[in-house]
Formats: sequence, C-alpha cells, structure tokens
Amino acid sequence: MGQALSNLDPPLLQVDGLTKHFPIKSALGRTVGTVKAVNGVSFQLSKGETFGLVGESGCGKSTLGRTLLRLIEPTAGKALYEGIDLFALGKRELNRYRQHMQMVFQDPYTSMDPRKRIGYTLEEPLKIHSIGNQAERTDKALSLLRKVGFSEEHYDRFPHEFSGGQRQRIGIARAIALGPQLIVCDEPVSALDVSIQSQVINLLEEVQQELGVSYLFIAHDLSVVRHIADRIGVMYLGEMVEQAPTDELFHRPLHPYTQSLLAAVPIPDPRAKRERIELQGEPPSPLHPPKGCVFHPRCPYAMAVCREAEPQKTTVSAGHEVQCHLYE
Repeated sequence: MGQALSNLDPPLLQVDGLTKHFPIKSALGRTVGTVKAVNGVSFQLSKGETFGLVGESGCGKSTLGRTLLRLIEPTAGKALYEGIDLFALGKRELNRYRQHMQMVFQDPYTSMDPRKRIGYTLEEPLKIHSIGNQAERTDKALSLLRKVGFSEEHYDRFPHEFSGGQRQRIGIARAIALGPQLIVCDEPVSALDVSIQSQVINLLEEVQQELGVSYLFIAHDLSVVRHIADRIGVMYLGEMVEQAPTDELFHRPLHPYTQSLLAAVPIPDPRAKRERIELQGEPPSPLHPPKGCVFHPRCPYAMAVCREAEPQKTTVSAGHEVQCHLYE
C-alpha cells in the first residue's frame, strides 16, 4: 500500500459530482435516451495514496477513470488537481497537466502501436512534451526499460515479441516516463495469469515507493485491491455506494452490495464457512436506472423508502461513507 500523507494535508485530487452521460441518438439524429454511465461520484485522493475502485463489469469504473483524465469529456462535476479544476482547462492548459497524470490500460497490446518498436513507444511522451533531445530521450527510454526489469536489447523489439505481463511492465514504464503524480490503473492485471499479476503489483508498489505517485486502481478482483489499496470505493450502476479505508471495508462492510461482493471472494480454507448473500436478477440497465436506490431491485433488505427516495451519503466513521437508507 502507498504511504498517504496526513489528513491535514490538502488532497492531490478532489472529485466532486463527476458525471458522464452518453446520449442515445435515433437514425434522424435526435436524442432518444441517455446512458447514465457515471452519476455524481465524489471522492478524494491524497499524495502517495492508492484508492481502489471496485464493482461489477459495466458499473462505470473505467468510464470514471477515462473521464477523470479527459480521454472522454465529462457531462458535469469537478476534478480539482492541486486546486485546479481539470474540467475547466482549455486544450493547451490541459496538455501541460497531462505530464502529471498518466494511465496504465487494461490491455497493453492494443494500447501500443504494433508497428512501432518499444524504444519509440517510451520516447513518444517525451517527444510530445518537447523534453530533451533525441540522445537524452533514448537514454531515458533505456533507463525506463531497466527500471521495469528489461535490458537494452529490448529497446528495438516490437510489442508482439513480448508476453502479456512483459507488455504491461512496458505500459507502466511509459506511464512513469514523464514523472507523473497521478496514475490511473484501469484493471492492469485482470488479463494476466495469477503469478504474473503479483509481479506487476509488486512493480507498481516499487514505483510508488520510489516516485511517490498516487494511484486510482480500478479492478474487480477484491483480493488484489485489498493488497494494494489504502482506501476502497465501491461502485454500482454509476454511483459510489460505499467508500472506506481498506481494512475497515473488509471487516465492516455496510452496504448490502459491498457485503455481497465480499461474500463472493473465495476462501483458501475449504473447511471455512461463510454466510453467502445471493443477489437476485441482473444489474439494471444504465439506460433506465431504477427509481429511488439503484440497488433496491436486487437488495435483500429493500424497504418501501428504497423504491421511492434516493439515499443520501452518510458518514458512519472517519473516512467511512455509505449511501444506503439502512444507515440514515
């Protein structure tokens, strides 16, 4: 886990009401519906901290990460990076801030140009931001390769000559080339074998300890998130239903959805027993989210108020927030 700064220090990143809606167009170009991919999400990230983001596929995790870096434009909300609203920046100002914010993608192969050698891939961010001359950029690329466990001979190889785990290490090298303070890791180990996952996670932790970067770590594997994250946020159908320090979330999950996720995590001991919470049905469509609490159609504790009113965020202890009528 990262070494977050004191709570008295201002956060590196403060996200308030982040919203991303995708309009659905008819054949005539008229808007006939809206997919509410991310709906009013708020959280903060301290310097040197890892904030894990978990939830089922389709809950809006990756959309949130991409919107945060403005790879796709937000619909509403604010993202204050050291007090500067990233969503209010023009293109030229945003390009300057991109040096401080990078991304590690889920599939490292499709995020690289298969026609370009690895050396070019690592030098490209430096060239875009006019950092150094060609010789200096080459030296930096070789240094990055060594940092992630490669030798100079890999400089001239193509992406297809590497395994999935090796390509992901190259993706991490590219992400740290500009010395960023924030890296969004979008399911960086979900496509890798378990043994390779641990190598990539260890590399991310080494980078964090050496460079002091902050991670927004998106994943669906709770065991991986528990290992690397200082705090965890749980998303369901575009909303952040609970967030808490990692240890507290695992020992005291409050939202029924969080409880169901933790109950589904395999236990290594075959003799151990655990109460299972089985959810009914499939997640609703973000095109037509339920009225009231978005989780109520699948919640075993749903009440009448859950079907009518949207729950408000409730703080139950220091750093532990839940959006559920059971705790209002």
